[in-house]
Amino acid sequence: MLEATLAVLSENGYGGLTTAAVAARAGVSTATLYRRWPSKEALVVAAAAAYAQELTAPTDTGTLEGDLRALLQNKAASMTGKEGGVLRSLIAEAAHNAPLAEALTNTFVTPVRLRMEEITQRAADRGEIPPVEHADLLGDLVIGPMMSRFFLTPLTPDEVDAASAAQTADRLLPFLLRAVGGTEDG
Repeated sequence: MLEATLAVLSENGYGGLTTAAVAARAGVSTATLYRRWPSKEALVVAAAAAYAQELTAPTDTGTLEGDLRALLQNKAASMTGKEGGVLRSLIAEAAHNAPLAEALTNTFVTPVRLRMEEITQRAADRGEIPPVEHADLLGDLVIGPMMSRFFLTPLTPDEVDAASAAQTADRLLPFLLRAVGGTEDG
């Protein structure tokens, strides 16, 4: 049912998503949906949370550069293709829907912030960088450029495919490394 929700959301946006459309796509009744989720908003938040868990799997490559590359690649991939359409829909609705905005923060923003804190702490523990003050802000150095590039910059379909997303992540890597006090290749 959550996959059906994401599919309908991707195709129709939040405003065009109905529980009837989700139920039809999932092959269940709307009563089945309402037994689990009391509202359209609750259903969308649950689907977004399940989706976000897939996107935030931590990676420990053993190096600061490798960990940052993996995080940037992950975020670039999540903001392009079908996934990017889902996020765009949710962000647009969150501008005037406080519970959805809070859910997006909890499911998409906070995990990136926590991952950046973990990445920099591991790098400091390995001696790659000095301890980072205000490491909680570093996740915004990942999210901000990615959102700017993939959500606010007019791009052609070729510029938002998987290969271009990966190239964008790689181009951002040196800047993020410098921001945390690291250098490329160690």
